Amino acid sequence: MVSLFAADAVLVFHLAFILFSGLGALLALRWRWIPVLQLPAAAWGFFVEITGRSCPLTRLENYFLARAGHAGYEGDFLQHYLLGTIYPAGLTRDIQFMLAAVVVATNLCVYAWLLYRRARRR
Repeated sequence: MVSLFAADAVLVFHLAFILFSGLGALLALRWRWIPVLQLPAAAWGFFVEITGRSCPLTRLENYFLARAGHAGYEGDFLQHYLLGTIYPAGLTRDIQFMLAAVVVATNLCVYAWLLYRRARRR
């Protein structure tokens, strides 16, 4: 039971990390300290997508699922509804490259706009 809860918690954190790495630059519009956390997260997201490596959070999820006696991503509500978002069916290397480009482009656009806005104030 505890292992299954831990697997679900890691899955939710994984989704939050993916969203933060891809769209977290938008938070920098409100909080000036966000880039200190978000830029390394975006760099990691880009690295994982571009190299095709497995994220350590994926391994941690699978570890807890195995400890809970599950042989994959089946079962409860969180896994049923969030897995398709994090691990979509038909994910190919070309799609991963496109996702990496989206992460970089989104962050570049937001941070460029932020820099422009700050420079204009001065």
